[in-house]
Amino acid sequence: MADICDPDRDSATTALTIFICIGMVISYLPQHIRIILAKSSEGFSPWFLLLGSTSSASAMFNIIVMQWGVLKCCRVVSAGTCIESTLGIFQLFLQWFLFTLILVLYMMYYPPHLRYVSAISLGDNETGDTSTKPKTAVKSDNWKLSIILSWVVALFILFTGFITFFLLGTNRVESPDTSLPDRGAQIAIWATFLGVLSALLAAMQYAPQIVHTYKLKLVGALSIKMMLIQSPGALLMVLSIALRPGTNWTTWLPYAVAGGMQSILLVMCLFWQRRQHKLQIDDFGNPLPYAGASDNSDSSPVPIRRGTQLEREGVTVAEEVDTAVHTDVRVVHGIEHEITVGRSVSEETPLLADGRKTDGERRAGFWGRLFGK
Repeated sequence: MADICDPDRDSATTALTIFICIGMVISYLPQHIRIILAKSSEGFSPWFLLLGSTSSASAMFNIIVMQWGVLKCCRVVSAGTCIESTLGIFQLFLQWFLFTLILVLYMMYYPPHLRYVSAISLGDNETGDTSTKPKTAVKSDNWKLSIILSWVVALFILFTGFITFFLLGTNRVESPDTSLPDRGAQIAIWATFLGVLSALLAAMQYAPQIVHTYKLKLVGALSIKMMLIQSPGALLMVLSIALRPGTNWTTWLPYAVAGGMQSILLVMCLFWQRRQHKLQIDDFGNPLPYAGASDNSDSSPVPIRRGTQLEREGVTVAEEVDTAVHTDVRVVHGIEHEITVGRSVSEETPLLADGRKTDGERRAGFWGRLFGK
């Protein structure tokens, strides 16, 4: 066994893998921190997180199958040699863990105002009761979908892991250099299936997020810093995996596809961020505090944040302000009284009363307060 496991050291590949693992952690940290600090995961597509988690899990189990002989050699080699030879497996495990952590944070920090919707139950028409009953909070469609997809991810990982280790435990794989067909038909089919499945999921992974971000027209909780690091880093990721012994195109293809799709999402987010700056809104659609004091000549309407009390399709801040002014100007001191006594309010009517009241007005005010009018 010791002769079979004689390691073929490649310092360049080892250094590249260590560099990518460190860069991977650094690239994901801005996304994790952004969700935690914002206390909101708004802007993510649950389908994007489902496909990404299952794709990275498939790639992780694929490389475990491909390098199972390398793992078994850890029984007869030194700890340093074992760590060096299994860095490829650790690299894909780290990729899966860091991405799946986004799914966990997404569920933890899902915006409370988007979790439930209020429903009013009407009376029983058969009994003639037309009264409305109190509102009841029900889960929103997107929140229910997120819960279901989270369970799908958990079950997928458990099922795939069970099949992988069951096949590896029932098939003899001793040498790390054994070609895939020689390890048994079942293992060969399963490894190829995992690689192709991971590539297909990675290809579809960014499609729902790209569509979701395009419709939302906001960056949301997505981290541009993460994508700026990961998009070019995908090339190094593919190279480091391809140089590992026992791997083939089924192992590195998912990351090549994901890197290209992520670049498209990055360009879109940069475009939306520039648009947000012109509209003077933040990544979640909220007007910036200094938006009203800006001399920006761009008079494009600023959208209201989804889920707030002002949420109505197509309503802008300017329209809300105009509505508020025309609705509440009649309750200003002096104007309310003129409407009460039947006087017409014209453009010449002063908004502020001059403080002088007639005797009738004073008597009306006194009796009104006395009898609660």
